[in-house]
Amino acid sequence: MTSVMLIILAVWFVALFSGAPIYVMMALAGAAFAYVAGIDLIVVPQKFTKAADSFPLLAAPMYILMGSLMNSSGVTVRIFRFATVCVGWWKGGLCHANILGSVIFAGMSGSAVADAGGIGVIEIKAMRDAGYDGETAAAITAASATIGPIIPPSLPMIIYGVSAETSIGDLFLGGVVPGLLMALALMVMVRALAIRKNLPSAPVPGMQEIWEAFTGAFPALMCPVVLFGGMMTGFFTPTEAAAVAAFYALVVGIWYRDIRLRDIPRVVLETVETTGVLMALVMSAALLGYALSMSRLPQEFGGWLTGNLSSKMGYLLMVNIMLLIVGCFMEAISAMLILIPILVPPAMALGIDPTQFGVVVVLNLMIGTITPPVGIVLFITARVADLPFDKVCKATLPFLWPLFAVLVATSVVPALTTYVPALFR
Repeated sequence: MTSVMLIILAVWFVALFSGAPIYVMMALAGAAFAYVAGIDLIVVPQKFTKAADSFPLLAAPMYILMGSLMNSSGVTVRIFRFATVCVGWWKGGLCHANILGSVIFAGMSGSAVADAGGIGVIEIKAMRDAGYDGETAAAITAASATIGPIIPPSLPMIIYGVSAETSIGDLFLGGVVPGLLMALALMVMVRALAIRKNLPSAPVPGMQEIWEAFTGAFPALMCPVVLFGGMMTGFFTPTEAAAVAAFYALVVGIWYRDIRLRDIPRVVLETVETTGVLMALVMSAALLGYALSMSRLPQEFGGWLTGNLSSKMGYLLMVNIMLLIVGCFMEAISAMLILIPILVPPAMALGIDPTQFGVVVVLNLMIGTITPPVGIVLFITARVADLPFDKVCKATLPFLWPLFAVLVATSVVPALTTYVPALFR
């Protein structure tokens, strides 16, 4: 049955270029295998419903709702103002403020797309108004947006945790240090760029300006504190935290008086649409994962890998190269849902920590969102900045190096992802 599955996957890969939705192609591939292998087709709706009936997966629509509410509440303007007051007076200050703003926003949105399309709009406009060229503003915005899904809460880590049966709480905590390292590495890069290009800096703020920026952003800044405090004290689970976060985002919007009652139906509709696409991906991936398991392709592939790659580092190197290539051509969540059944079993057999492996997978695919030709964050940033896609790609390429450095460090040093979760066990 392995050969049958390989043939179906080959046809599926070619069919991807037809332009059909990827969840349709995954579902058809899984159903085709069941039909050819003589498996009762009742398994198709069974796998769909079983995948949807997941308590941890309930967090996904809640975090999507939270991100939509935050984008509608004007919180992005206040976050960027606070970040500018903190680091805007450094050399190339608005570049640093862009990165710090993404770190703060990451504690609320958990999405690179939301970061680029939300706070990114404010960041690019502010940088252009201050005299920065559009390419630099767009490149830093795109690179810093990749921090969003690494610092918790993170939608990709929820999907990974559900699919790989790994603790979502541990994945959230495991992303804290790598996410902060990404910000630090980008700031080091920006510092060198600021000196070379003689980038401008904002005036040193006075105490009154600092206080006003802090008090204005305080309700938004408290969102990560509420989430982490509740999860770490055991008051609510990571899944329940998503509902708390969505409610908190609504309260913040009302507090700022930026969300009106007539806005709520639109925000809910956006959430439903996004959740619908996400659930279609999850359900069709569950069917394809079942087909892969029944064909024994992952088991045979895993056996071949463990027989030829006896070291953790060798396997992680291979996975990193594979995912960086895949990330150039495929959207992150779709890639995870397809590859997790294949890549996770060998990793566990080699003794790689599940939290470390999850963070490495997500980090690889987030880097993929800013690599051409299909980097979705690049497309969004180019549209926001009103620049040609090729110019944004060229300007972003140098910022891949600090992200690669963090990826290597995360792969080589497991403690970067395991130390923080261990503190709370």
